[in-house]
Order: sequence, then C-alpha cells, then structure tokens
Amino acid sequence: MHGMRLYLINPSNPLVSIVKVSESRWNRYRVWKPLSLMVLAGLTPPEWEITIVDENLGTPDYPTMPRPDLVGITAFTAQANRAYEVAAHFRRLGVPVVMGGIHATMCWDEVMERVDSVVSGEAESVWQQVLEDARHGSLKRRYDGGLAEISDVPMARHDLLPAGYAFGAVQTTRGCPLNCNFCSVTAFNGARYRQRPIADVVREFQLIREKHVLVVDDNLIGTRAEHIARAKDLFRALAQANLQKEWVAQATINFADDDELLALAAKAGCGGVFIGFESPTPEGLRELGKKFNLLKGRDCRASVRRIQQHNILVGGSFILGLDVDEPGVGKRIAEAASQYGVDSLNVLFLTPLPGTRLWDQMKTQDRIALGAFPEDWKYYTLTYPVARYKHLSLNGVIEEMNSCNEHFYSMSRILYRVWGSLWGRRQPLITLVGNLSYRSNARLDCKAYADFKRQRGKGYAEKSAMSLPPAESPQAR
Repeated sequence: MHGMRLYLINPSNPLVSIVKVSESRWNRYRVWKPLSLMVLAGLTPPEWEITIVDENLGTPDYPTMPRPDLVGITAFTAQANRAYEVAAHFRRLGVPVVMGGIHATMCWDEVMERVDSVVSGEAESVWQQVLEDARHGSLKRRYDGGLAEISDVPMARHDLLPAGYAFGAVQTTRGCPLNCNFCSVTAFNGARYRQRPIADVVREFQLIREKHVLVVDDNLIGTRAEHIARAKDLFRALAQANLQKEWVAQATINFADDDELLALAAKAGCGGVFIGFESPTPEGLRELGKKFNLLKGRDCRASVRRIQQHNILVGGSFILGLDVDEPGVGKRIAEAASQYGVDSLNVLFLTPLPGTRLWDQMKTQDRIALGAFPEDWKYYTLTYPVARYKHLSLNGVIEEMNSCNEHFYSMSRILYRVWGSLWGRRQPLITLVGNLSYRSNARLDCKAYADFKRQRGKGYAEKSAMSLPPAESPQAR
C-alpha cells in the first residue's frame, strides 16, 4: 500500500495573521495554533504523510509543493472566503478537498458547492472513515461527526507545527453549559460540558514546547459543583507534574468565588484569564441571555480583585451594539472595565454568526447589513459592525468603539494599570506589553474602520429604508 499525502490547512484569517506582524509586532501574541487540525493529525493512520499548513504564519507557495492526495480545511466564518480560494486551487489540480469546522457545520449548503465533501460537527468520530473513503476514491458528500466521545480524543500532534508561536494550545473540555444568544459554541459543541481525562491533559501539556500555553476551552471551570471539583483535580495534577509552564484560559466570573480553586490554578501555572462581562448593565446581560453574570448581585470589582490577588491577570471582554446600547455606551464600557479593575479590555461588535439564536433573530428582523455572501463573511471577525444596531448608526457604533478604546487605553490609564500591577506584585511587564499591543491595534482599527465605511457604508445606507428585498441570495445582488 503506497503512502498517501495529506495537507491539513488553516486558511489565513483576514484579521490576525502573523503576516501583519510588520504592522504591529504584538500580533505574534494573537495567533493561536490550529489545534483542531493537530488533533485530526493525531487520529490519522501512519500510512498518511501529514503536513499542517497554518497560513497565519504566511501563505506557502502551493504550486511548488508536492501534490497531495487529500486536502482537509477547517474554517471559522471569517476564514470562509480564503478557505474557498484554497479549495479551488487544489480542486483545479484534481485533488479532493474536505472542509469542516464551525462554518462548514452552520452553512453546509454554501460550503458544499465549493468543496468535495463536508464534515459537520466534531470530526473525530468520522475522520477515519473520511480517510478510508478518500483512499478508495469514494468520498461521501457529507459526514456528520456530531459530538465526539471526549475520552477518545487523542493527543494533538504538537510536533507537526514549526516553532515561532508565542503560545502552545491545549483543550481540556468541550461544550458550555451557558447558552448565550450570540455564541455558537452551544450549537456546535453542545450544552453538555464534557471533560477530557485529566491524565491525558497532563500528558499533552508535557508535549508542548512553548513555555506559554493557551487553554482553548470555552469555559475551563464550568458552572456546577462537579465541574469545579474536576477543575481543582486538574489543577492539582498540573501542579504536581511541575511543568514550568504558564497558561491562560477563558472562564466565567464564578472563577473568583472559590479561593481554593484560585490558589490551585495559580499553583498549576495560571497566569491570566479572559472573562466575558459582555455588558455593563443588567438589561444588556438579559438581552444576551447571559443571565449567569446576574446571579446574586455580584460585585465585579471585588471578584476581579480576588483573582488578581493570586497573581493572575484578568482580561475583560464586552460586546458593543446591543439593543439597549445608546450613544455614550463606549465610554460607559471603558468606565465599567476601569472600575472593575481588569488588566486589559477587549470589546467586540455584536455580530450575528450563522448557527446562533442572534443570527436567526437579526435575519428575521432584516438587520444583517452585510449580507452579500460568501464575500462578506470576511467582515464577520467580530471587529467590524456587520449588523444594524437599534440606537447606533454605522458611524455611531464605530465612534463608540473608538471612544471606548481611547478612554481605556489612554497613556495615563495604561500607566496607572502598570503601576497597580507593580504594586500588587502581579505582572507589570505583561500588563504593559498587552496594553500597548491593544493600543496600537486600536490605532490600526481606526484606519480599518475608515476604509470599511468607504467600501461598505453604502450597504448600510441603502437598507436604512428597510423596505428593499433582502439581498441574501446571489440572484438578488
């Protein structure tokens, strides 16, 4: 049986590719490894020779590479267009292309027109079958992976990627017990919170070369007592393995509620957490379905401080453009974030992603402003306003974003945070680098928004009459 050649490709993301490092050297810290491809590589039998291509490190010259027998592509919504370009290149050479990931799952009819085969859901359970069928030239049009049995998820092939990433990556759980209307995790990974065996996670941590690691779980500690108990066991095991690594993760604000959990996390190498505060008002949280943050009149400032006392940095994220958001909300978010005392702030535009309740709702209300698909997917990075917002015009919502960043990342506030970090013996250097990175990216964003308004402002204006037929289908364009 002759060897088969497989390319697994992560298309460049218009937003974060390292290629843009020349614009801002901090971007290296914003590029995450394509972990899903590394996991599939771990499931691939030895007769396949695997190459993982992460275009975020730079786009290779495909014509000079040896012709593969099969190409697998994964993509978030914002990567879809680039994924289709890559697929077209290989299909012209007669190489079958299979595409999976969140966009392929939510928009499989669109994807199916552009590739040979679509894998929806989590690919682990069907991947062997896909390879087997590809080898016999009998690929099916669609495979549905559903939800994988998480204890069968193999070690990712960390050895297949070059050095040069700032962060390694590992996953310890899948799914999220919350069900926020803007989030596709529940639709894709399910609401059942599934945890990998702790021994597997520790072993995989040991395989990672990088000193800094991103734990990609959508919700590392979960919400229920048994989830938290498992997180503690995981942290104990990591601490005991003495990995000499520092990691960052995403968690809900309840991370702050258990002192033992925080102490164990710090001991296990936790250097920072990203927490979704989403909105500074209870009305905003209700609108998003993130009722979890409303529980028992939480004091966010005290919660953030409790986490920071364990020498763990807190990044806060908020969403701009809710129906309750009125002019002045940008400054309000910046004030709330400053008042909570977070070390960094990341604000995203409310973006209807396919597969979310928000998408269904905005589509019904004809509020998706950028609807010329697939071209417009490239704007669905959460950093462009693609929808129509209730109280904010296109100019208005962009102004709020700029004003929020200007307020929070003013030089005086950055120095104040760095000083606080020094004084609290946290990580002043990381705080400084992180804040300057956000500041420089906010500057680049201002430029990007100006271009965006020139190119796409018309789309908004035309539809503000709200009476035109929806321009969803290519025929309508």
